[in-house]
Amino acid sequence: MSTFYQKYRPNNFAEVVNQNHIKITLQNELETGQVSHAYLFCGPRGTGKTTVARVFAKALNCEQRQAGESEPCCICATCERIKQGTSLDISEIDAASHTGVENVRENIIASARISITPGKYRVFIIDEVHMLSISAFNALLKTLEEPPERVVFILCTTEAHKLPATIISRCQRFDFKRISVSDIVQKLNYIAGKEEIKVEPGILETIARHSEGHMRDAESLLNQVFSISGALVTREKADLVIPRSNINSLVDLINFVSKKDGAQAILLINRLVDDGVDLKQFSLDLIEILRRMMLGKISQNLAEKYAQDFGQTVEERLRPIIAELTIERLVEIINGFIAAQIDLKTSFISQLPLEIAIIKLCAAAQAGSAYNQSFTAKTAKNAPAANTPSQTVQNGQALPAVKLAEVKSKWNELLLHIKKYNHSLSFILKICEPREVNGGICLVFKYKFHKERIEQPAIRQVLAQAMQEIFNRPINFSALLDENLIIAGSVNGAEEISVINGGSQLTEASANDKKENSQVPSDGMDTILKMFGGKVVQ
Repeated sequence: MSTFYQKYRPNNFAEVVNQNHIKITLQNELETGQVSHAYLFCGPRGTGKTTVARVFAKALNCEQRQAGESEPCCICATCERIKQGTSLDISEIDAASHTGVENVRENIIASARISITPGKYRVFIIDEVHMLSISAFNALLKTLEEPPERVVFILCTTEAHKLPATIISRCQRFDFKRISVSDIVQKLNYIAGKEEIKVEPGILETIARHSEGHMRDAESLLNQVFSISGALVTREKADLVIPRSNINSLVDLINFVSKKDGAQAILLINRLVDDGVDLKQFSLDLIEILRRMMLGKISQNLAEKYAQDFGQTVEERLRPIIAELTIERLVEIINGFIAAQIDLKTSFISQLPLEIAIIKLCAAAQAGSAYNQSFTAKTAKNAPAANTPSQTVQNGQALPAVKLAEVKSKWNELLLHIKKYNHSLSFILKICEPREVNGGICLVFKYKFHKERIEQPAIRQVLAQAMQEIFNRPINFSALLDENLIIAGSVNGAEEISVINGGSQLTEASANDKKENSQVPSDGMDTILKMFGGKVVQ
């Protein structure tokens, strides 16, 4: 009895799953008659390299294919012989077991010059071609340079980087991609229908995810599940064959962290440890899901192109979580778990790095929430009654927009006002550049320690209060690092500042207070020390 990947191997281009960028090119060449003499098919295992090579060979020699067509008929004698593997015009060679130069000379070079069937193409499909020896490649190279008429070479490999550049340069290269979960599920559904077997929802998606984009692996796993299940595949039976999936646990953990439920998240991690789950692999899968969420937050096209596909069921669970989290929060969570993943390698308590990451992420979110509530309460007390509805943050409403022109017009007033709370903070703000971003203000700094200072909760609270009092409403602001920022002076004509070598030399010239360069006032020195975290050394 043949396996599923043999029984349901595609017979024409239409049946090949995905790889449209390759199918279209090959079909155009067949339709126009502009067939090359050498092709290189490279990509992961089980993605259709040998299958497409056979379909292409079948189309080249099909007896009933008309001019301008590309699909083989699959019913003529030639198509049938190629399907059965008995055609003398098609030679499939396993380079892994025929690595030597003599095999290349006997099986390829010598036979390539002999026409088996007049008017037909001699097609050589060489699997795992990267396994050939250097001598064998050199012998093959001459034939690729000056191929006999109506001879086509199709080289298939999973490791194209091991091929000599001289071989690659003489071939048309096609890179096969891993197949998406949705496409694999569609093919598995087709097989289940043909086999008249019913499958409970979600099982095919689980199989597709475990195949990691390799169709042959998915079909083999489905074959195993069907062999023990009978006419109905239940979750209980499928779990006997399918390796345990932690995908739902991953989504649960992300959901707990997004809701700042650190206790449930830590209980989940410890439950996984008790069940023997590999936390290193778990954390890698976690980061991959978070990456997809981040890319999806920016653009769904980015997520589909660059991130791993997790199937419709998982996507539906992730969708409300993505909507709830901001891109900044997602980046924060990713960075937290990346740090934990690194620490997992050396931790003497396996789950401790993940527990610490969860506590930090949940505590930071809770601190931010508490601050927002406190700040909103203060805003409601100070702000005019007419503006109160648009300023409520705790009810999920956005802060009112602010224009950069308004900020610049009151910037000097803000700097003077903020000195009441923190003198060194006003000095740092003099050498930042405010920019307008999405209705809020982004404070751009040249140096990392300035940005980190602004991001400290206590400093943010001081700055937010000062902005509230100057602009008579809360202002949404953030901090950004730009090492290419040119510090030409403060906004709107404030004191001119010069920073050299990251703050090792700093000069302030004020129109109202000009001092000798050799004399630094005690309050100026105190400002510098506070700003850069230094101290006076005798």
